[in-house]
Amino acid sequence: MDRPYGKVLDKLRGAGLRPTRQRLALARLLYDSGDQHVTAEHLYALSKSADAKVSLATVYNTLHQFKEAGLLREVVVEPGRSYFDTNIDNHHHFYDPQTGELIDIPSSHVTLASLPTPPSGKKVDRVDVVVRLSGSD
Repeated sequence: MDRPYGKVLDKLRGAGLRPTRQRLALARLLYDSGDQHVTAEHLYALSKSADAKVSLATVYNTLHQFKEAGLLREVVVEPGRSYFDTNIDNHHHFYDPQTGELIDIPSSHVTLASLPTPPSGKKVDRVDVVVRLSGSD
């Protein structure tokens, strides 16, 4: 028999995070529905609907803690607007600014011919491509 918080409890502990009540509640909202892209405001609204007692500040802090622990990727689509992606595998995104939708693109569907040489003492960690969409024509 599965424990109600078993999967997310293991995920948090595996990432070295203490499984607090707030972290468990937010982790269930993030991971129990498959891969998704959420903003802090969206996750906060989900938490209110689920009757989880967390503040917006706690949601922001938890998302950044999860990101630092390697449980989420942050996708910055424009200054001041970030999505948090539960799919941490290498991939890219389409972004529709009219709807706010972020759609995964498999990494095999994007080909880069070359990258600039990184500054001395640095190496390329990852390349994130965000393809911006507009109305159909």
